[in-house]
Amino acid sequence: MNEIINNIAIFALPVLFAITLHEAAHGYVAKYFGDNTAFAAGRVSLDPFKHIDLFGTIVLPIAMFVLSSLTGNPFAFGYAKPVPVDFGKLRNPKRDMIWVAFAGPGANFVMAFLWLLMLVGLQAGHVNENFFLEMANAGVVTNLVLFALNLFPIPPLDGGRILVGLLPLKYAMLLAKAEPYGFFIVIILSMTNGLLFRYWIYPVMDISSLLLKAIVSPLTS
Repeated sequence: MNEIINNIAIFALPVLFAITLHEAAHGYVAKYFGDNTAFAAGRVSLDPFKHIDLFGTIVLPIAMFVLSSLTGNPFAFGYAKPVPVDFGKLRNPKRDMIWVAFAGPGANFVMAFLWLLMLVGLQAGHVNENFFLEMANAGVVTNLVLFALNLFPIPPLDGGRILVGLLPLKYAMLLAKAEPYGFFIVIILSMTNGLLFRYWIYPVMDISSLLLKAIVSPLTS
């Protein structure tokens, strides 16, 4: 039990900021391209409390983490309140929705980079406190998971919205029709021998991790 509590403490801040700043980024980029909906609702903010969803941000991550810790593979993810975006208010809806959608995963990639910088800094400073080292590592892993998951190319995930923006209108409309079933498809793929993880999330994480390590390599050489 003490180990589970310690792991929750390690992942708490990384998970909280990963999912709330993800949503804030959507709102900020939507405002930049002409949609003021999220800004008017007070959602273009770095204040995590404006984005917290009681179930998705607190209950679900803790429950998942406790259950996965009992299996010896501690892992958790969650979600925040979706930022309201009116794509019709964007100056060029089909083009701009690509940037609005990518803003969330992009924020996760940047946060993974910042947590990695923290980890490198702690190691360079010979900080031996495991709690902070493990938190920095958790920050990298959590953000890379969300980066990869959200880029999966099916709506309503961000990757699906990006693909809708990139495809010719005829095919974009066909893909958009899958949105009501998107989460069910993701759940099924996750539960079917971990297909989603084996063939999408882990490969994307591996490539992203290599890129991050290449970026910080001048600091570690």
